[in-house]
Amino acid sequence: LIKDFSYSFSPEDRVGFIGPNGVGKSTLLDLLNGKQEPDGGLVQRGETVVIGCFDQHSEELSNNLKVIEVIKEVAERIDLGQGEFLSASQLLERFLFPPAQQYSPVSKLSGGEKRRLHLCRLLMAAPNVLLLDEPTNDLDIHTLGVLEDYIEDFRGCVIIVSHDRYFLDRTIDRLFCFQANGILERFEGNYSEWLEHQQQQTQDQQKQPAKTVTANKSQTTVKPPKTKSRKRSFKEQRELDQLDKNLPMLELEKMSLEAKLINANYEEIENITTKLASLCSQITKGEERWLEISALEEN
Repeated sequence: LIKDFSYSFSPEDRVGFIGPNGVGKSTLLDLLNGKQEPDGGLVQRGETVVIGCFDQHSEELSNNLKVIEVIKEVAERIDLGQGEFLSASQLLERFLFPPAQQYSPVSKLSGGEKRRLHLCRLLMAAPNVLLLDEPTNDLDIHTLGVLEDYIEDFRGCVIIVSHDRYFLDRTIDRLFCFQANGILERFEGNYSEWLEHQQQQTQDQQKQPAKTVTANKSQTTVKPPKTKSRKRSFKEQRELDQLDKNLPMLELEKMSLEAKLINANYEEIENITTKLASLCSQITKGEERWLEISALEEN
């Protein structure tokens, strides 16, 4: 899944990993977290590293406990550094649990609220390395906004696996993209900048004439080695062109809906959130398909 990858994560790194489903993104997080050991090579963790991992498999929360008790089981407060502290109640309030709800039993929470509480419990352990595996699949739009702000102020390393372009654009400044044969391509920038870079490369390759070399007074055309599995069909090229047009329009529609949330009432919020969930699903599937087709060799 992963070949010849070497990287040293530093404090306050903001790193994203992208690629089609099944290429090894979650496996890489498991290697960093110590849930799996590598078949070869070495994963070294600093002595002071405290890893917090938010993934698809959260632990069961006791329904008998109150919301605030779940958090206080971990700690009473977080040391933010420079003399700043955040109490368990303040953290819960920051993540949209009002004081009245903090003393309700966990059994009264919805599935989404339990995932949000699990995130708060994770952060209360004061990790200095935060691993987020597809967080936009589990958290509502309001919680994601709070999480984005939290990451901006977080004094630690953040490593994110996600297909969500908007979330990655807001949270990371370095990207690794899984390529064929387990190769990870490094890019300095966010997801949108990487997509623009890929499109520019494709355009440059289309314009570039075949290179020639002279050997023994004869002309030999040197073709680049074929690294793609197969050529892109005409139908797939048309689909790729259509995705290039549609994805930016879907992103604009998403931004418009998110702007409407600011002044929406409860009924409007429910309606807009439903539309956003559907739109985010379309964008995710579209970007996955874009990655799949763009990896094929052009005709």
